[in-house]
Amino acid sequence: MARRSDHSPKELRALLVRHGHALMAERGFARFSAREAARRAGYAVGTIYNVFGSLDAFLVAINSQTFLEWAAALEYSLADVEPAGTARLEVLVHAYFDYARSNANAWMAIYDHRHEAETVIAAEDHDAREALTGIVDREVVTWLGRPDSPAIRRLVRSLIAMVHGHCALWITGSFSLMNEPDPAGQAVARVLEVLAAQRLR
Repeated sequence: MARRSDHSPKELRALLVRHGHALMAERGFARFSAREAARRAGYAVGTIYNVFGSLDAFLVAINSQTFLEWAAALEYSLADVEPAGTARLEVLVHAYFDYARSNANAWMAIYDHRHEAETVIAAEDHDAREALTGIVDREVVTWLGRPDSPAIRRLVRSLIAMVHGHCALWITGSFSLMNEPDPAGQAVARVLEVLAAQRLR
């Protein structure tokens, strides 16, 4: 069993998050075990509470790692797409669906976790979560041809919620029960409709 002195606080946090995230991706939220995550990192479960303060904060950090990887996947999908135009929005929506499908357990854990209001989200976790919305902010601002603004950021978050709804229903199989063969295509269509109407304002 390792000792806390074997790693700096930053290294220890990263180690626990890495093993916790791998376990979450393997088992999913319902079967996740903080004790097992600590064991895989070579520490006792109490170390998690010493480092993060609570299990809730540890789960926030694990889910923040998912946000970081998800944002990286979206950026990768956009790398070879022309810097302007509707194609980037289409690729972005499809990449959203692709990441959820390929990383279903970690992706679902973001939404299965009920964050406790009293848990303070660390700055690094907040930044990780903002990385994803930042990409969508950038793409929508570019497509609309307008300066960034609080109104556009609110619009972006509504669009993300709409795409997420389509994606969640697809992942859980609900869309197939509604005989919808292309939920990603439907999500793209709704995003473009909303943005086209916004551009006319």
